[in-house]
Amino acid sequence: MASCFSFSIISQTNMNKNLTFSPREQNIIDIAALTAKGDLSKMKIALNTGLDAGLTINQIKEILVHLYAYCGFPRSIRGLQTFIEVLNERKAKGITDVLGAEASPIQEQRSKYERGREILGKLMGTPQDGPKTGYSAFAPQIDTFLKEHLFADIFERDVLTYSERELVTISVLSSIGGVDPMLNAHLKICLNVGLTPDQLKQFIGIIKSTVGKKEAKAAQKILDDVLKNRKI
Repeated sequence: MASCFSFSIISQTNMNKNLTFSPREQNIIDIAALTAKGDLSKMKIALNTGLDAGLTINQIKEILVHLYAYCGFPRSIRGLQTFIEVLNERKAKGITDVLGAEASPIQEQRSKYERGREILGKLMGTPQDGPKTGYSAFAPQIDTFLKEHLFADIFERDVLTYSERELVTISVLSSIGGVDPMLNAHLKICLNVGLTPDQLKQFIGIIKSTVGKKEAKAAQKILDDVLKNRKI
């Protein structure tokens, strides 16, 4: 299992050697950020653009489901409702959008906790087998929810790659603000899964144009710290 996971990370790293985001990747950022902010009018535009750029229906659904773990069910469900409206409007215009692949079945005998712990360790580049500290020790149930649900139930679904899921995550965290430690951690994960410093700098520019200067400035400060302290 570990070797298969390592191969997956390497494969995704090779896919992200480009220095700039593709239109498809930019639309992932836009859709996630605007959903997190609740800007439904701009989100409808981003959803249309995303479909036109090659995102499938199932990939966009996966984006909107994934982000609930970071900004809650209300934003996620409102995003899904808006996506239904967009699809109905496009269908009425005679546009047939590609449904895309469903998530592959999980063929795994280990517990979800063990699988989620391994996935988080690979993403962060450090084993997660030490004693619980901080919030995990204070509220062990949240550690269980994170390992079993977020990093097993959600991250194991292969409709999106790990790098795409991290783009969704940092887009949400940058947009809602006030979660600096988590954004710091996920920017580091972005580098671990193959996104480049130049791409993350471009990400800040997209957040600035899509969400606002305040959010971009705050995210830039955290990114500067991550890149300054990066071990190459």
